[in-house]
Amino acid sequence: MPSIEQFTHKDGAKLCSDEVLFSILSDGSWLYLNSPLPTKFARMFSHILHCIDTEYFLITPVEKVKVSVKTWPLLMVDVDKTEQGFCFKSNLDTDFNVIPSDIELEQQRIFVSLPRGLTAILNRACYYRYINEHVDFD
Repeated sequence: MPSIEQFTHKDGAKLCSDEVLFSILSDGSWLYLNSPLPTKFARMFSHILHCIDTEYFLITPVEKVKVSVKTWPLLMVDVDKTEQGFCFKSNLDTDFNVIPSDIELEQQRIFVSLPRGLTAILNRACYYRYINEHVDFD
């Protein structure tokens, strides 16, 4: 069985090609060879998306494929409070449970640190919901 090191280390799985096959646009949509990728496939591939040394890859136990990311790899569209912290829902309809220290508030943006070196940004509606419901300005 492969170790987690093979998935996350830059020298782990072999790079299949220097060509970028997948792209993620600023609105969170995925492209394969510059053609729109159906959401069900983008959702599936998002589970093997990694960020290593500021580069993005889809990594399996035997191969690694480059991914071009315009701004952020994931866009959060909803948030709910949980016992441990928060559950964010992405534009791909995937859920991420995070603790409060994984959330970074900036002047005009909110970021969420996720597994596999990924960072997500909140869309406008999620941003305002999080600010209104979960941030205390006192």
